[in-house]
Amino acid sequence: MTDELSQVENFRELFLHDVPLLDVRASVEFAAGAFPCAENLPLVDDEERHLIGIRYKEAGQEAAVELGGRLVSGARRTQRIAAWQQFAARHPDAVLYCFRGGMRSQISQAWLHEHAGVRMPRVKGGYKALRRFLLNELATGIEAIEPIVLGGRTGVGKTLLLARLEHTLDLEGLAWHRGSAFGRHATPQPTQIDFENRLAIALLKHRAGGNPPLVVEDESKHIGSRHLPERLYQRLKAAPLVVLEATLQERVENTLREYVIDSLAEHRALHGEETGFETWADGLLGSLDRVRRRLGGVRHQALRGVLEDALARQRAHGDLARHRDWIERLLVDYYDPMYDYQIARNAERIRVSGRAGEVLAHLRGN
Repeated sequence: MTDELSQVENFRELFLHDVPLLDVRASVEFAAGAFPCAENLPLVDDEERHLIGIRYKEAGQEAAVELGGRLVSGARRTQRIAAWQQFAARHPDAVLYCFRGGMRSQISQAWLHEHAGVRMPRVKGGYKALRRFLLNELATGIEAIEPIVLGGRTGVGKTLLLARLEHTLDLEGLAWHRGSAFGRHATPQPTQIDFENRLAIALLKHRAGGNPPLVVEDESKHIGSRHLPERLYQRLKAAPLVVLEATLQERVENTLREYVIDSLAEHRALHGEETGFETWADGLLGSLDRVRRRLGGVRHQALRGVLEDALARQRAHGDLARHRDWIERLLVDYYDPMYDYQIARNAERIRVSGRAGEVLAHLRGN
């Protein structure tokens, strides 16, 4: 990386070491798919990109480049170079890229050096090459891992137990969803492309760490609106199964903390006290409505009444007690029958069933 206009080809090292990435594509491109360590500071914004694209179709590359030079000049160019310079000051080891590693990244790299004295390497092949590398690594990683699936009824604390282990793959964290009808966070899930990129990087790092057996929480094919790669889903469904057990009371308390206390805190941190409560409450009611068909109309209506009462009491007095009533009914009437059906179909895969201490001891090899 000593050449002032150097290129980076060792993509593995970029992702293993979380090297900061300066993405100079337009915002609309970044939103469609990017990488965890990337920050978007475009060379041309969405409108400029649109106009340049029209000129390219009508008059060819030379005319498009000329228009780009006019659009991004003067104060605009100065502002964009200054933003890149500030990024470089925060991340002196950063690397930049555009879509294919072509003109946009070359121009950005040259301007940074000429006007700010910053020598930042660019990714050879750009975003497209990085994405292709990660897709290859994802396919390789899925075949290479030795998964152990952690199962159990809703609310037993599978995610909490995963956090106590060293070699794990947190699919719900990568997909930013709690993995159930009530699993939405206050902020949106990543795009499918972003989810796949995160997953590929996690598997890359795991393999670089020696590729020991990998504990993964039992998930359906879909985690919220994101879906697992088909081959990964197949491998997890054939893997050894360890079942975590807990009492119904423990499950109610775990679910209360996750769906009510933690989720409400997220919404309030994002929207403020009052608005946060209302957006969270609306989301909770909407989640219950989404499982109406499985619950049946009468049971859904009764459960919704309990939830509405719980929300009213919490809104008025901060009282959480009534939430335990609808949570217990939901666990027993909705989640447990589905679990009983699934576990019966996978009984031959079970290696250990027990409470947290027993399961931890087994997974740690004690």
